[in-house]
Amino acid sequence: MPTALLLIAHGSRRTEANADLEFIAAQLRARGRYPIVGVAYLEFAEPTIATGGAQCVAAGATEVILVPYFLSPGVHVVDDLAAARDSLQERFPQVHFALAQPLGRHPLLVEVVEQRANEAAEESPYAPSSGFAHHR
Repeated sequence: MPTALLLIAHGSRRTEANADLEFIAAQLRARGRYPIVGVAYLEFAEPTIATGGAQCVAAGATEVILVPYFLSPGVHVVDDLAAARDSLQERFPQVHFALAQPLGRHPLLVEVVEQRANEAAEESPYAPSSGFAHHR
């Protein structure tokens, strides 16, 4: 019974902003744990959540896990994504739709934030000299 992941981001009018979600989806596909990995956007980009969910079902998913690519459980995650899940469940009663938690307080996110800060500090003109010239 194939389980699909449907990664959901807010969406942007800027194509390059939406490319991050496509990158994450490609990385998850390459790992092979989930046979179906799709993307969807709440607004400003395609596919919509309804379309993305339908694509997962058309690909043979019997379970679809909606994964919010959001940091916190704000209005979009708590209300909008829950409503989207309920709508998909009603439209496809033979498929189970589950809504995962947003990225927010996951311990690995702390490591990512610290790594990004360290990268910026290394590029800073105020960083202690390590013998290498800093170029911008």
